[in-house]
Amino acid sequence: MVNKRLYRTPDEKIIGGVCGGIAKYFDLDPTLVRAAYVVLSLCTAFSGVLAYIILLIIMPIEQKQIR
Repeated sequence: MVNKRLYRTPDEKIIGGVCGGIAKYFDLDPTLVRAAYVVLSLCTAFSGVLAYIILLIIMPIEQKQIR
């Protein structure tokens, strides 16, 4: 079994890398995740902003391994 972890990614980063990390975890296009985040945030009276800030604090940054 593959041990997948949820990280903020510095490669797909626009603000904090949260949406890019979620997209990488679920193997999706980061643009689709960002668009879904904006739509859901607008539909829920901007409570998505609070969720983004919490994830920004909780999610660790992905560390690149040098081989």
